[in-house]
Amino acid sequence: MPNPSYQERRNQVESYFDRTAVEAWKRLTSDAPVSGIRATVRAGRDRMRATLLDWLPADLSGKRLLDAGCGTGLLSIEAARRGAEVYAVDLSPTLIEHARERLPNDLPGRIEFAVGDMLAPEQGDFDHIVAMDSLIHYELEDALDVVAGFVARARTSVLFTYAPRTPALALMHAVGQFFPRSDRSPAIIPIPEATMQGRIRASAWFAGWEIGRSQRVAKGFYTSQALELRRCTETN
Repeated sequence: MPNPSYQERRNQVESYFDRTAVEAWKRLTSDAPVSGIRATVRAGRDRMRATLLDWLPADLSGKRLLDAGCGTGLLSIEAARRGAEVYAVDLSPTLIEHARERLPNDLPGRIEFAVGDMLAPEQGDFDHIVAMDSLIHYELEDALDVVAGFVARARTSVLFTYAPRTPALALMHAVGQFFPRSDRSPAIIPIPEATMQGRIRASAWFAGWEIGRSQRVAKGFYTSQALELRRCTETN
């Protein structure tokens, strides 16, 4: 059961993405012209999405994938093109509706877009779970709770990103330059890389899982750390 602090922050994130800055995020995830700051965020997100997709099998035929916090569905579309059955969930009804409108005609029935919580048990189990920039607004304990919920429902891998604690990122947060004041997102919570990995290794929640690849993407005003968790395989 998610902590009350998770529920409170989830509500803030939902309000931001569904009301305050929905038009800005539609533009950010499209080809529309954007400001210099947003252009670096777009480029960073594009690179991170490519990184996570590179960590998934090239052939996902017969595999079920959860895109947790899917936004406008760009990662979902690429996974579906590889043959995956994608369940794409986001808190924002507006972004989900936009994702449905953008769905290419050549992917009928490959992606189910849904409004809801990425931890909802009725979504079932998955071969792969991907959460790109869906945990960056949560405190360490809440983020770990979410990832633990993912590994309980994943058969093969969990890929997620978080905001690493770096001097440059701390400075950007301090001056509040990610977005204009009118549509600034809820605070991003930086987490030291060693702390995140150490807590995962030490927690019984992640028994049977191992840390795989780790990759930081830093592009202008975008900084995010990707981490791969893989189910351990027994060897003779």
